[in-house]
Amino acid sequence: MCVLAALYYGSARVGLLQQLVRGQVTPLWPPSGIAVAGLLLRGPRVWPGIALGAFLVNISLGPSLPAVLAITTGNTLAPLCSYVLLRRMGFRNELDRLWDAFALILLGAFTGMLISATVGSGALLVAGVLNAEGFWPTWSVWWTGDAMGVLVVTPVLLVLSSARWPKDAPPLRWLEGLLLVAATASVGAVETGPTPLMFLGFPLLIWAAFRFQLAGAAPCALAVSTFAIITAARDAGPFAGHDLLTDMITLQAFNASASLTALLVATVISERNETQREIARACRQLAAMVARIATGDNRPILPPPEPDGEGDRDEDDGPTDTKRSSPHP
Repeated sequence: MCVLAALYYGSARVGLLQQLVRGQVTPLWPPSGIAVAGLLLRGPRVWPGIALGAFLVNISLGPSLPAVLAITTGNTLAPLCSYVLLRRMGFRNELDRLWDAFALILLGAFTGMLISATVGSGALLVAGVLNAEGFWPTWSVWWTGDAMGVLVVTPVLLVLSSARWPKDAPPLRWLEGLLLVAATASVGAVETGPTPLMFLGFPLLIWAAFRFQLAGAAPCALAVSTFAIITAARDAGPFAGHDLLTDMITLQAFNASASLTALLVATVISERNETQREIARACRQLAAMVARIATGDNRPILPPPEPDGEGDRDEDDGPTDTKRSSPHP
């Protein structure tokens, strides 16, 4: 709980560097993604850590203690709602199914975060900080900021929770990963400049998703979204000369498109790889069965062992030689 509270508070201070409304409403709120990931990884018992982190962040922002308590309540209930919805729909932390990606997008981000945006904006309205005309713009920034936090930050944390050092990765694979990192940094430098070239991030997202699945797509989506937010804060590129509402629509449409592209392509490729592995296992079992029938061996056939390691096995899961896979009678 203390670690979660510290991560929540630290990420909130970073997110507030790009605030757009009243010093506490930002286009990307990383704590919401950290809260949802913490609940998915550790269960609902860690909710006091979320509440403590949210209280420490908002107590320094005001405007009053009742408003702070209301905002803290909304910031705690929103990720809890997302967690309950995801678990009831059978969400898996591996994010290796297309349904998991859709569930995180529709339930974890867009549905669950309605609570925090509504309670928080309502608290500011009741406290007299906002007027009636400013409620909906603030609500829209709050909701999309929290939703983007879930879409962008939660997949990265879920990947990190199960990350391990790759075994027997060929040097060309390492070189490709380094090239992807360098290309992302280069695109970020161009994207934050005065020229509107944000679309250059999409080839990187597709490259990362196809070759590295979620392990590459999630960090790449976080980087691309961060660069877009920096550009919007500088009022540069496609955000120059527009009002707040237009900039928010442009920014959040881009961030949502980037996150959706990364998640959906990565999960589709993961499903394809899993299907290929299942087909390869079935072929090995059939080959072993045919070999036993040919030799007159009627002993029960045990399924072949799983191949070691994970990742893209397109090159490893080829047809298995019948003579190698059939046991000696």
